[in-house]
Amino acid sequence: MKIWPVRQLSGNRNLPLGVDALPAIALFWLLCSFALLLIPQWDRLPLWLLGACAVLAGWRWFAQQGRVRLPGRLLRTAIMLGLVGLYIATVQGRFTVETASSFFVLAVGLKWLETRTSRDFYVLFFIQVYLAAVNFLFKQDILWALVVFAAIGCLLVGLQVLNAPDLPRQLRSGWKRLGLLLLKTLPVVVLLFVFFPRLAPLWSVPLVSGQARSGISDTMRPGDISNLAQSSARAFRVTFGGSLPGYPERYWRGLILDYLDGETWRQRDQDPIRRLGRVNLDGGVGELASGEYDVLMEPTDQRWAFALDNSVAVSGNVFRTPENLFRFERPADSPIRYRLALSNDTSVDPGSLSEDEQRRYLQLPRSGNPRARDYARELASGKRPVDVVNTLLSRFRTQAYYYTLRPPAMPRDGIDALLFDEMRGFCAHYAGAATFVFRAAGIPARVVVGYQGGDPGAGGEYLIVRQYDAHAWVEVWLPGQGWVRVDPTAAIAPSRIESGLRDAVEEEGSFLENELTSPHRYRDFAALQWAALQLDRINYQWQRWVVGYQGQSQLDLMSRLPGGFGLRELGYLTAGVIGAGLLVAGLVSALSLRRGEKRDAFGRVMLSWQRLCEEAGVPVRTGETPFTLAQRLSAAHPELGNTPQLFARAANSHYYSDPPSGTPGEDVQRLARLLKTMKRRLRRGSARASEHD
Repeated sequence: MKIWPVRQLSGNRNLPLGVDALPAIALFWLLCSFALLLIPQWDRLPLWLLGACAVLAGWRWFAQQGRVRLPGRLLRTAIMLGLVGLYIATVQGRFTVETASSFFVLAVGLKWLETRTSRDFYVLFFIQVYLAAVNFLFKQDILWALVVFAAIGCLLVGLQVLNAPDLPRQLRSGWKRLGLLLLKTLPVVVLLFVFFPRLAPLWSVPLVSGQARSGISDTMRPGDISNLAQSSARAFRVTFGGSLPGYPERYWRGLILDYLDGETWRQRDQDPIRRLGRVNLDGGVGELASGEYDVLMEPTDQRWAFALDNSVAVSGNVFRTPENLFRFERPADSPIRYRLALSNDTSVDPGSLSEDEQRRYLQLPRSGNPRARDYARELASGKRPVDVVNTLLSRFRTQAYYYTLRPPAMPRDGIDALLFDEMRGFCAHYAGAATFVFRAAGIPARVVVGYQGGDPGAGGEYLIVRQYDAHAWVEVWLPGQGWVRVDPTAAIAPSRIESGLRDAVEEEGSFLENELTSPHRYRDFAALQWAALQLDRINYQWQRWVVGYQGQSQLDLMSRLPGGFGLRELGYLTAGVIGAGLLVAGLVSALSLRRGEKRDAFGRVMLSWQRLCEEAGVPVRTGETPFTLAQRLSAAHPELGNTPQLFARAANSHYYSDPPSGTPGEDVQRLARLLKTMKRRLRRGSARASEHD
């Protein structure tokens, strides 16, 4: 491709001497690309950094317009030191992926003040391409991917304008050329995406992140889950191999809180620190069998997975703990897919708890909540554990207890206040209070935190579990039965378990009261609900089949082809596909070149004229204009008269004048006639010279 020189600005005093001026339209597209690449990062970049990038890019644009002067070396250095110092003060020694990428954004912003030559603009082009790749570390939804692709399109159009600033109709022809290139390369990209072997890296660096994640934590205070219930953020999606379980059966166990520290429930034994490694994001391939289900979980930066009761692991990227919970090898720092199956085996003998487990699940603080302790001793007097459980549930069911997202502030002995005074709370309040009473009555108990519920996605193909489905309940140990789920919320507000949080607090009007822009808040607007579900379906399929297309998924797809494909056969197939693609591309290019040569009648006439000049002893010089060549030809062969000048004038008219309104190709026909005239006169001149000799 011919590289056109970048034009020099003449008379612009705001640019230092010798600075190349980028064509304004090319600079415009580069700035548009930078703005689009900042949009996916607006929620994690500090406001001062976004503002600094806007000022720096705007400075370069106004300098292009001649309104301001680009800073000199000393001022640029001062600006860089000031912004870097502000960045260091902001990050405060934290080193995460967010802080590293934000520093890269700052470097790109500062680069705008260094764009003094065309080389700087090419550097800026390539670092913006890298910035586009960085965006995919944080945003992988299809809408954000389209924004990034649009930014890359702006970059490519700007690059075309930079290389050919004098071409007419730059905008229209640039986007048209880009669209044609996309159509030509899209089949090759799809083939490579599907068939190129997706091998796991030999090592992996975890995505160490300082970004706060929305989700449950390993501690529970009375108001934590009620705050979480005001978020409509997605927690995970689930696809079932058979029919969906009923709403009351959708208890997604996540972790167990077994230690009460004052008013806070936490885990006694924290998850052990494991070596850094790669979480296999590709769990669960092939068709779902009956009873199996796939979970596509959003990033949590935690090791726990969510599962229904009596589940077993099917994929190898999760393992089951002794408490029948599921864990990953290391924190899930990106969307992860895993597969489980429901087990129908209920013949396992629960056995009995060891002394250590008895102490663990009967632990209580030495003091506090005296009325609840007295009530527990009263319940336990002469009653079986199962009767104690039923009596407490009956109290919740028959007395004036309320389920609310607006619980009152509890005093120091919060459990006493909840059970005997306020009688208003959320699931965390009631689960924590019930566990306290059961333990005080001598019944081993523990708090289980996870999610309960899930709404069907578009077409009922899968379930969507959101943060407002977060829930806490109790498990008690009953002799002969083992761990049994006991949910106080089911006794106080049955609608919460049977149909969801929205129905449970409908009269209160507190559902998503802090999320005014969430479409899930407005159930009465059917069109809005439909659009939200369709968008979620597109994102779900994008995550499963594009973002989540990993090695096992690829091998599973290849195994369905006739004959079956392993890793070796996949390599051979990939090499064949690439080779065939290159061969086809070469043939198409060759045919296009030949067709272009055949269509370019003017070019053929010009080549014939140059050969005529060479044969006549007038060599063609590099960079020589047609008119200069015609003058030398007439001087060497006077018998041609002014025919060479007429030929040169017609050639210049074809190059630089508007196309004639007559018949297409008329100017080429005239050139051909003049060329024949020159050939005929040269032959006559050669014949006369031979006769004289």
